Amino acid sequence: MALPLSGVRVLDLTNVIAGPLCSHQLAMLGADVVKVEVPATGDLARKMGADPALGERLMGASFLALNAGKKSLTLNLKAPRGKEVLKRLVRDADVVLENFRPGTMKKLGLDYPVLKAINPRLVYCAVSGFGQAGPLAQRPSYDQIIQGFSGLMSLTGDAQTAPTRAGYVVCDTMAAMTAAFAVAAALYRQRATGEGEMIDVSMLDASLATMAAWVVSNYLNAGKVPVPMGNENHTASPSGTFRTGRGLLNIVNNEQKQFESLCDIIGRPELKSDPRFAARQARISHRAELRAILEEALQAKSAEEWERLFSEAGVPAGPILTVPEIVAHPQVAERRLLKRFGQVAGVGREVSVPRVGFHLASGSPDVASPPPRLGQHTDEVLRAAGYSEVDIAALRREGVV
Repeated sequence: MALPLSGVRVLDLTNVIAGPLCSHQLAMLGADVVKVEVPATGDLARKMGADPALGERLMGASFLALNAGKKSLTLNLKAPRGKEVLKRLVRDADVVLENFRPGTMKKLGLDYPVLKAINPRLVYCAVSGFGQAGPLAQRPSYDQIIQGFSGLMSLTGDAQTAPTRAGYVVCDTMAAMTAAFAVAAALYRQRATGEGEMIDVSMLDASLATMAAWVVSNYLNAGKVPVPMGNENHTASPSGTFRTGRGLLNIVNNEQKQFESLCDIIGRPELKSDPRFAARQARISHRAELRAILEEALQAKSAEEWERLFSEAGVPAGPILTVPEIVAHPQVAERRLLKRFGQVAGVGREVSVPRVGFHLASGSPDVASPPPRLGQHTDEVLRAAGYSEVDIAALRREGVV
């Protein structure tokens, strides 16, 4: 069965993470994504990643992660004929995705009003640090800038180590997922009504929206100013990372029955009726005392042994794995999260990329082709748009493609 977005055409003008991760989701769901890149250099991510040799070949590890299944078209959008090519491609497109600084597409003469006049059904999605309006709209930004603005860094770490950057590009990621969700919603309406849409995604907005459930709501609706608590949980106890007889173990007790089961498993049933710990709020107030008692009892076994006992009893617990450990885990293999391509052109060896974080009964999201070499599909895309071999040769001579 066809994937949900089969037949959807996406022109992806984005770079690095927030935009490419959005179009990665769309491609995995069946969309035909054409990645529009600057001639000779392409997406900045082509030069980024932990393997300098790949970066020199414009197939950087960062680029490989998010661009499988896409076609690469090189196009100089500053050249008049380059603008003409994009406008022709827009005629048959469903989505245009860009993550330039606000105002850039207008300066190029390619902003939403211009492209909408060509294709009224067009869904146009712009991803930026602060959105298209507001006092910060024109500021340049990267993930770490938004981590600082959003309050996330002020909460990461503990009282001694905060502010600390999160271990991955969480704000870029939130913007990408928000953009993909918004595009899918706009496409649903487009199919029903024939109407296009202008989508304005702010990395700051997207990040704050994901923080609402705990820290933002606790401040807005309960007057509680959030503070960094390390591995402790703001709303529950015991909930955090605990020392065992061998290794560290994450334990989360959100429900009373989980705490009571934990007490029984560690051989301390009297804690269930101890006034300091009997009720949820009491445990939060006496979290340091409870931690000391639990860690003393947990010395009797290893983290692996405790995890098995807790999990069997319905008490959420888990190890702290490294990236190499989790990507090799049987659970990841069973879920087929990683897609492997053999001998990728421009790389010379196998490449693994992540699929999306869900399965469909009708056919799980996937792509057939590996991340493309820069400009690999330029001629193919131009021919499909009606350009002759003579036209394409002329565009190449002029440096347009």
